This record gives sequence, C-alpha cells and structure tokens, in this order.
Amino acid sequence: MSNKILINFTTIEDGNLAYHVGDIKQNVDKNRQNLALKLGFKNEDLVYMNQVHGNNVLIVDKNSEKLIDDCDGIITNTKNLPLMVMVADCIPILFYDEKKGVIAAVHAGRNSTFLRIAEITAKKMIENFACEAKDIKVIMGPSIQKCCYEVNDELLKIVKTSFGEEFCIGNNIDLQGINKKLLENLGIKEIQISNICTKCSNKPYFSFRKNPKTGRFAGIISISNV
Repeated sequence: MSNKILINFTTIEDGNLAYHVGDIKQNVDKNRQNLALKLGFKNEDLVYMNQVHGNNVLIVDKNSEKLIDDCDGIITNTKNLPLMVMVADCIPILFYDEKKGVIAAVHAGRNSTFLRIAEITAKKMIENFACEAKDIKVIMGPSIQKCCYEVNDELLKIVKTSFGEEFCIGNNIDLQGINKKLLENLGIKEIQISNICTKCSNKPYFSFRKNPKTGRFAGIISISNV
C-alpha cells in the first residue's frame, strides 16, 4: 500500500495560526479550524511546537501531546497525524519518505540552522525509521532569502567559519543554502527551495523583519494510506 503525503504552506489569507503572538485565542482557534476543514484533517489531531530556536527534534505519535514544548522539529510515521511548523521569515522545512511512510516538520531559523537542525532531523529519520537518504525528499517553504537577510559581522564570521564563505553575500547570509548543503552531505538529493522571500516579495506571507507585530503562517504535512 502506497502512502499519500499532504503538504501545504499557508498564507496571510489563512490567518495567523500562532497563539504566542498576542492574537485573541478565539481568532487562532477559528483560523486553525478553517484550515483543517480546507485541507481535510481533524484540527484536534494537529501536532505543533513551542518553538525555541534550538535543535531539539522529537518523534511523536497519536499518544503525544498536541503542543510539543521546547522543540523545533517533529517526526512521525503515524498516519493522519498532521504536523505543523509556524514561521514569519524562518524556514519551514518539510521532510518526507513515501517508501517508509515517515514525515517531519522543522523550524529552521538562523540559530536552528547554525545548530544543524535539518541534518539532525534527517539522521533521526534514518536511525529511528530505517529511512534511506536517497528516499528522503525535502521542501523549504517561503522564508527570508539572501537578498534580505542581513546580519552583523559576528554572525557573518560564524557562517564563514562553520559553513563556508559561499553562504555570505556582503553582510547577507544564505540560510537556505546552508540547510541544503547539510542535507546534500547526507546524500539527500531531492530538495525543493521556494524562491519567495517573505520580506521583499510582496507575496501574502507574514514577515517579522517587515513588521515585528505580525502573525505566523505555517508549513503542514501529514501522511495517509492511498
């Protein structure tokens, strides 16, 4: 039996999906409920994270809490258990292995990228679920791109020494490129990267750099039997 993967990146039109940004709880509840109806999953099944810009990646199943604390990556092989990562410039990275029936949702901001969260996630899929790197597919959703991601000299130095000068363009850094390199080093070949910059594209995505008082859009992934 083959596996069907649902992948979706929401937009501003789907509303703010995060409770931690000062929105009224009822608004977020309603946005999440509408999204569940739109995408065809049960809102009460949705697993999401209290994201802390670290590299903690946890395996979840139907018995897990729906809000996973102190976490920036979640992996499951449970069917019909949607995973959500919330962002507003950071990279929402979705992983899936159709053969083994394993999926992951990862929050890769600057700090989590420096802490190699994408690599940690892929390795956990390989070690815990016998996934093979060649079967793991990765999608990086809309996020702030190297055109707009300016950092200070100290952070620039970290990138040069840890990952290579090719990821620095003036005072800007290429987070997508770093994550791609880390995954390619493991043997993952199929990596899609959105070319939409949340800050400058004028596409309908929340951007913290554009406005610190902003909501969060999401990457959502789930797996079911066909």
